[in-house]
Order: sequence, then C-alpha cells, then structure tokens
Amino acid sequence: MMSNLSGGLVHELPQDFVEALSKNKKIIELWESLTPIARNEFICWVEDAKQEKTRVKRIDRAIEELLEGKKQPCCWVGCIHRTDKKPGKWQQEVLINKKLRK
Repeated sequence: MMSNLSGGLVHELPQDFVEALSKNKKIIELWESLTPIARNEFICWVEDAKQEKTRVKRIDRAIEELLEGKKQPCCWVGCIHRTDKKPGKWQQEVLINKKLRK
C-alpha cells in the first residue's frame, strides 16, 4: 500500500481514502495527476460525510469518478475551508450558514 499519496490544498488525505486509492496503479496515477485544489475537493467531500456509510460510498464514488476522467466530485459546491478565496454565495448559504444554524 502506498502511504505517500498527495493531499489537497487544505486537507490531508485520510488513511481510509489512501487505502482505497492505493488499490491499483491506475487510480494512484489519476489521483496524482490532479491539481492540489482538485484533490482537496475530493477530500473535503469525503470528510464532509456525517455517517460512516456515506463516507464509504463517497470514497467508492470518488474512485469511480476518477476512472471516468472527472477532476472533481459531482454535485459538490466546493470546499469551505480554503483561505485563498472567499466562499461563493451558494457555499455561504448552503454549507456555512446551515452548519451555524444547527
């Protein structure tokens, strides 16, 4: 298993995601070909799952999407943890404000 896969711009690559990505060389190559921002989006999307079963599904889906040539997770509004840019209006309303109301 490869443990030195690249992380994202803000997020480190969690071990369960490392293990899934390390299952074959093609997936590793696809992952490493992504920009740090693109890797960050996948990691943030996985980390945002509230339940373990959702997290597992997202890791599996991330691998499927990589194999399909996608460069970011489908239906994800973006990482709210980045400090290099201001969150968009959609991110602010849906992700940030919603979490503050809980």
